[in-house]
Amino acid sequence: MNKLLDRLPFRIELEPRLVQPPRWYPWVLSLLSVVVALLIGAIVLALAGGNPWASYAHIARASFGDIGVFSDTLVKAIPLMLVGLACTLAFRMKLWNIGAEGQFFIGAFGASAVVLLPVLPEDAPRWLFIITMIVFGMAAGAIWGFIPGFLKARFQVNEIISTLMLNYIAISWNNYFIFAIWSDGGFQMSKVFPRNAWMPRLTDYVDTIPMFRGLTTHFGLILALVAAVVVWLILYRSQWGYEIRLVGDNPRAAQYAGISITRNTVLVMMLSGALAGLAGMSEISGVVHRLQGAISPGYGFTGIIVAWLAKLNPIAVVPVSILFGALILAGREIQPSGIPKLLQGIILVSLIASDFLMRYRIRVHRKDLLKEAK
Repeated sequence: MNKLLDRLPFRIELEPRLVQPPRWYPWVLSLLSVVVALLIGAIVLALAGGNPWASYAHIARASFGDIGVFSDTLVKAIPLMLVGLACTLAFRMKLWNIGAEGQFFIGAFGASAVVLLPVLPEDAPRWLFIITMIVFGMAAGAIWGFIPGFLKARFQVNEIISTLMLNYIAISWNNYFIFAIWSDGGFQMSKVFPRNAWMPRLTDYVDTIPMFRGLTTHFGLILALVAAVVVWLILYRSQWGYEIRLVGDNPRAAQYAGISITRNTVLVMMLSGALAGLAGMSEISGVVHRLQGAISPGYGFTGIIVAWLAKLNPIAVVPVSILFGALILAGREIQPSGIPKLLQGIILVSLIASDFLMRYRIRVHRKDLLKEAK
């Protein structure tokens, strides 16, 4: 191998970047990563006997072809927005919250408890149901985020391991209540929530605005957009956000400045869990309308890709989530059925690989073959 490289008329060297790259560079790098991932995906589709270009065209039509399918795309994007924001907040402080999936399920459990315990009577007004379910869903997610946050802050337990393990506990916790406590007639799901516990959808206002007929987008979209603005304000327009970013960039400097890393670790993990819990609440109240096991096609893990592709920018999380919502929605019709997950994985690997180019510069030097021959 070395002899083959020696025969090349040029030499490739990697140099650490001593100067911060321009602000546009990470975005261009992310875009190129997605393009490369789609090209690799096209090769895989072709090897599987499919037509990659027809498949990608079908994804576009099935997700953005008209206002009806775009509404369905937004429904898939809503939990991704909230989970992406949860990951963005934690990752900005270099806290690797891999437990958003479990926090999503626990948030769904907390919101469902409002109906199934019950906390409110069935004839309670819708606005009271929605507010209470939001509070319970976020509180449950925050508790699930507190556990790894406290273990990290107090005992330096690796948050990747603890959050990942808590995913399985959360799913099993939900399954116990679904199968044993709240099962509807022995089926693997709870009873349907009363209409008062359903989030409003656009189609509910068809009598006032006829063009909303059949549109499934629900109130969770407003929650997600508000959450994106709030997280952006926290990170870039508040003292706490400055502390979060400083701890993430330079923990020693933050500690020297008197910033409590222990307190911020717990609080950030709790808020991250609360956002993921809100995603579970919105899915339960806005889409499923009952507690059941199959409420997530991997939103918690896809949110990690969303956060990285958005470069940890809360506002950019919104359009990136819409793109991944389109992939989830239309991908169900693509064969082989594992292709959408494969594409998500390729995109994640491409993004991780692109981070290498953020830290190193590639230099190509022309060899003087005559001089080296002497």
